[in-house]
Amino acid sequence: MEQSKATFADGTRFAFGTLTIVPVRVERWDRAAGRTGMLCAPVVGLTVGLAAAAVGGVLLLSGGSALLAAVATVAVPAVLTRGLHLDGLADTADGLGSGKPAADALRIMKQSDIGPFGVLTLVFVLLAQVAAVSGLYGTGWAQGATAAAVAALTGRTAMTLACREGVPPAREDGLGTAVAGAVPARGAWWLSGVTVLASAAAGAVFGPYGAVHYAVAALAALAAAELLSRRCRLRLGGVTGDVFGALCETAATAALVALALG
Repeated sequence: MEQSKATFADGTRFAFGTLTIVPVRVERWDRAAGRTGMLCAPVVGLTVGLAAAAVGGVLLLSGGSALLAAVATVAVPAVLTRGLHLDGLADTADGLGSGKPAADALRIMKQSDIGPFGVLTLVFVLLAQVAAVSGLYGTGWAQGATAAAVAALTGRTAMTLACREGVPPAREDGLGTAVAGAVPARGAWWLSGVTVLASAAAGAVFGPYGAVHYAVAALAALAAAELLSRRCRLRLGGVTGDVFGALCETAATAALVALALG
């Protein structure tokens, strides 16, 4: 029977245990823990982003090129998640690109192999991330590091937003069932606003224009993820664990590209 409440500790263990390789013991796997866990997802994103920023910044300050630092920065989140979100992105691309009915598309997404749509999507997304971060590092280590942290934060906030009430799971099993529709809509939108404000505060280090630029980038990233979420709900009937990964990578990439364009 589902317990009525989950503590913050339950939520953080759920979030770090399901979204990273951090060796934590997930003691609860119910709707209450999923709700609190996905509300904690932005904390996971910030942690991963700061780790990526630290590695890239150290390489750059140690004499490494902007490109090398960018590759390392993009690699850190992949390592800390065992490529979970990238795998979800590839599977979602295969499912949506198959042109098949929802049941068949979901079956394709569940297969262990990656099809041509998934491969192409991974290549272009990773190239875009590396190119954007490299350009930002080219203007200074602080710009690249801050962008990496904000992108990771925004990516996980997109996952929280996709878990809000009214968003159904596409399957009857898996992570999507545990968390889809579990987060109160007001809480999800409130966290989205906090993420935009936090991004603006980070960008304010570079002046008033930086604050606006980072806020707009976060808004654009969340909007891009929301568009993909709606497409998946229409095409697949709901969201899955793979879709959450795709939303995270979409938002993170959109944030980096928007920041690089500035």
